[in-house]
Amino acid sequence: MGILIVIISCLLIVLFYSPIRRQWISEPVFKYFKSILPPLSATEQEAMNAGTVWWDGELFRGKPDWQALLNMPKPKLTEQEQAFIDNQVATLLAMTDDYKIVQQDKDLPEEIWQYLKQEGFFSLIIGKEYGGLAFSALANSTIVSIIASRSLSLAVTVMVPNSLGPGELLSHYGTQEQKSYWLPRLADGREVPCFALTGPESGSDAGSIPDKGIVCEQMFEGEMTLGISLTWDKRYITLAPVASVLGLAFKLHDPDALLGQQSDLGITCALIPTSHPGVIIGRRHLPMGLAFQNGTTQGKDVFIPIDWIIGGQSYAGKGWRMLVECLSAGRGISLPALGAACGHLGTRMTGAYALVRKQFGLSVGKFEGVQDAMARIGGLTYQLEATRRLTTAALDLGEKPAIVTAITKYHMTEMGRTVLNDVMDIHAGKAIQMGPTNYLGQMYLGIPIAITVEGANILTRSLMIFGQGATRCHPYVLQELEAAANPNAAEGLDAFDQVLLKHLGYASSNIFTSLAYGLTAGRLISAPTHGVSAPYYRQLTRMSRGLAVCADIAMLVLGGNLKRREMLSARLGDVLSQLYMASATLKFFQDRGCPESDYAFLRYALDNNLYQIGQAFEGFFANFSNPVIGQVLKRLVFPWGMYYTQPKDSLAADICQVMMQPGELRDALTHLCYIGDKEQDPTGIIERSFDAMHQCVNIEQLIVAAVQAGEVVKGSASEMAASAAKQGVISQEQYHQWQSMDTLRKQAIAVDDFASL
Repeated sequence: MGILIVIISCLLIVLFYSPIRRQWISEPVFKYFKSILPPLSATEQEAMNAGTVWWDGELFRGKPDWQALLNMPKPKLTEQEQAFIDNQVATLLAMTDDYKIVQQDKDLPEEIWQYLKQEGFFSLIIGKEYGGLAFSALANSTIVSIIASRSLSLAVTVMVPNSLGPGELLSHYGTQEQKSYWLPRLADGREVPCFALTGPESGSDAGSIPDKGIVCEQMFEGEMTLGISLTWDKRYITLAPVASVLGLAFKLHDPDALLGQQSDLGITCALIPTSHPGVIIGRRHLPMGLAFQNGTTQGKDVFIPIDWIIGGQSYAGKGWRMLVECLSAGRGISLPALGAACGHLGTRMTGAYALVRKQFGLSVGKFEGVQDAMARIGGLTYQLEATRRLTTAALDLGEKPAIVTAITKYHMTEMGRTVLNDVMDIHAGKAIQMGPTNYLGQMYLGIPIAITVEGANILTRSLMIFGQGATRCHPYVLQELEAAANPNAAEGLDAFDQVLLKHLGYASSNIFTSLAYGLTAGRLISAPTHGVSAPYYRQLTRMSRGLAVCADIAMLVLGGNLKRREMLSARLGDVLSQLYMASATLKFFQDRGCPESDYAFLRYALDNNLYQIGQAFEGFFANFSNPVIGQVLKRLVFPWGMYYTQPKDSLAADICQVMMQPGELRDALTHLCYIGDKEQDPTGIIERSFDAMHQCVNIEQLIVAAVQAGEVVKGSASEMAASAAKQGVISQEQYHQWQSMDTLRKQAIAVDDFASL
């Protein structure tokens, strides 16, 4: 006992007596930390400091405050926003013929362009004082999702001016003069904007853009003017072929020190009228399966005045920070909205089609193989809507959560692709024959576009989510990085020493708590609710703690190499992502009042999240650079083994029943899906057929009973119905109702054909 007391006393002295701690612990660790410190480029440093840390920080640190999440206000549209959706958006969609836009005209018709401009579709994010609508992130997302369910080409056209671009950059950083001139013109449609960032040699690595500007003096409008000589070559620029004003990102150089002492100023953003001499626009790309305006822009030695920099001369070289901060918000709205649209359209149409389409005398939705795919569609759509609502709620509260929006963009677009794959399989031939009645084909072809832009999904997963999150979300690492980077070694060591002590306590607490959670299978963890959701809160808290431990160990052992071990860090990013989406799903369930009708969807989504978390951890442990440490971590997080499984088959039937029945939950999960009321609208035909079949359920039951009793001879559906009417099994009125339903059903499953092509 005496020896134990001595050992503990020595440890306490080493840890808490500053001179000894600094000499024996802090200084050696400081030197080691500097040696493994990953080199951060200027653009990476800007990205690290941009945006805010929000719920992602709670999950990363292992102590999520669930009650704080549940106490967040339930997101809700304002009366003005709802009225715009009910009127302007509804009118716009009624004007839209997506088949004609994509297959014939390769562009929006002029009347739609004019309607978009005059009704403010390009000014959703512009302040009311400048003539804009100043809608919330939730409204922006909702509008884009609804439009996308009708036409992806139209949705992209609407979303780009309301995402990263001149309108947003001017609103946040423009000079008062720039705002007063440009924002009203953008709001009322006099100007059509585009923003040129991507080039042939710079995509996701936007910091490497070769486009350059040289500070110089030249004649402009008859006067010698301080300005910039610009040369650029950009591609993939949405709206560029029709834009009247070009936002341009370039690297600014000042070789003659006309602005100050620094030669290389860094990335800068400027606003240039496309009518300005030397600006080249007009040539188009043809995005796969879609017809929105997208193209190239170039310029060589184009001179612009210095005050055309967005924000004015004082913002020279600050463009990257501006872009990252705006992108961290915009990335959570527009592209995820396209993923949500896939879910809403897919769930509504597939539920109806699975009832209407019959094989072997049964609706195809009754077959277990089809139900397996339908469960994925319904379960993922529940989570898509939950994630959309939570992320936009955060943005409307003023957060700019870079990690959360990267998670949202990556996973919602990927989930949208998964949903569409299953939807296409179930619709089969109906989905692959293009024509006016195909409501899936263009979206299926277009969803890869959402996956490749605003940060290609592969790089978002492998570099951004954990790579940036490990530094931003960790409570101490960013402070340690800053201390290690301090050019004054003594000051850096002092700061590092104070942070390190806190870090050691944090890490020790996480290790012991994670083991305790694992040994008890999380059963002793408190949950903010009771009932079906309570076990999920416990398991997610347990996995959050496990992530905190594994992230700390990975950063300690691998240091700067962790950035290069992309597959390894991506798996930890997957854990964080699944934790976030599961959190969103629990919040959505709570906001809906925890109805029993949601149980199957909730359990399917969360069981899938936990299974994906388990698989990500298994891959992380198996591929850790030090196999011994990998196995120790595995036993620490999963002492009894990883027992999370994929969702149970029994949930599939429950989900399918909701998808194939009219009801509140079906409407809630598909309220963003456009249903046309015109006679020949394909979505309207499916929906009317679906409703008619439910109205004929009793008639179908009478006919089936008569066949089984031998009163009606078994044959085709139409023959049996006619015979049942003749035998008096059903009335003539019921027979006519059945005939109307069958006509609608045949119209719903029909596909387009053409005399010639």
